[in-house]
Amino acid sequence: MLTGDAAFIKKMNRSIILSKIVEHKMISRAELAKITGLNKATISVQVSELLEKKFIIETPQEHRSLGRKPVMLSVNREAGFALGIDLDKNSITFTISDLIGTSIQTEIIELQVSDYDVILKLLIEQINGYKIKFASLRYGLIGIAIGIHGIINKDEIVDYVPQHGWQNKNLKKDLENEIGVNVYIENNANLCSIAEKVYKHHHSNNLLSVSLYSGIGIGFIINGELFKGYHGYAGEIGHMIVVPNGLPCSCGNLGCWEQYASEMSLFIKMAEKQKDLPINFEYIQHRMNEYVPEFNEELDQFLYFLSIGLNNLINLYNPEILVVNSEVLRLFSDPVNKLKTLLSSSISHFSKLQISEFGKKACIMGACALAIQNFLGVSELCLTLSEESFLDK
Repeated sequence: MLTGDAAFIKKMNRSIILSKIVEHKMISRAELAKITGLNKATISVQVSELLEKKFIIETPQEHRSLGRKPVMLSVNREAGFALGIDLDKNSITFTISDLIGTSIQTEIIELQVSDYDVILKLLIEQINGYKIKFASLRYGLIGIAIGIHGIINKDEIVDYVPQHGWQNKNLKKDLENEIGVNVYIENNANLCSIAEKVYKHHHSNNLLSVSLYSGIGIGFIINGELFKGYHGYAGEIGHMIVVPNGLPCSCGNLGCWEQYASEMSLFIKMAEKQKDLPINFEYIQHRMNEYVPEFNEELDQFLYFLSIGLNNLINLYNPEILVVNSEVLRLFSDPVNKLKTLLSSSISHFSKLQISEFGKKACIMGACALAIQNFLGVSELCLTLSEESFLDK
């Protein structure tokens, strides 16, 4: 039973009710009372306020039996729109999402420079364009979440982005001062874990999402919360040493995991052996189909070093669900069992190992979800992929 300040309790009840309306898409007042345990009077008051604020709408449900048609509640999905941004090395992806997490439009702008001021100006111009486009809606642009492929501290300051050479940049403040919309800055691996939790593994409270792209990053969901560490730097798992005195890493250490098990490291090693040939996913798929021994040995090494790091993570965190996000792994036939055969320790325990179905879209999906969650003020968000989802864009 909740106790304490009346305003706090009211806020908590609102969060619970709204999160259940989002999760169920359409639900009656009676069903809300049943699944939340709140009394009908509380439900009635809260629903009235949410309707007045246009957060939700009412829809009579069609049925053939006699009597009054039940009135169903659902989120007013077009009361405002969220903007998710994936700020990568060579491009910036902008995705607009409605309030139930459906992608409305996506734009990709190629980057020719890394200069912070140039990219900041580009972001401001693009965001202001979206503000104007959605200005007529009740809430317009409800929030912006940006995925950064680098280190973000607990105050959302961009500490370091190796791909662009940025250090100590207050992108959040610089944007909010110009556009007047709430901006959230987050590490891309953390956003990937949010996407897995919000869109796929709704009821998992202990989830690890490992992303293997230019480097290796990890997002932790522990006891239902995103874990960031004391300063906000948790998740830089790519710099775990797996080969003492091994390959040099840009971080200054030798033998870091991402030098052996990131997709970028695999591409670099293949490029060294395949002079003057473009190394991309299509090329890898083609060579896999040809069963070239030297090529397959390189892939076996990739899986071997990947399993070393995953084994360490499993023993450290005992996750319920371990999700690996990698385009290369998606090219394998039955990649999950290939990894499981390499995770043979009798003391390594996890409930489920999966290859992410979201791929590189996970970051932008997590960004939109974060903006929606903050706007709605809910502690838990459960969204559903539909025919109009990110995966179809």
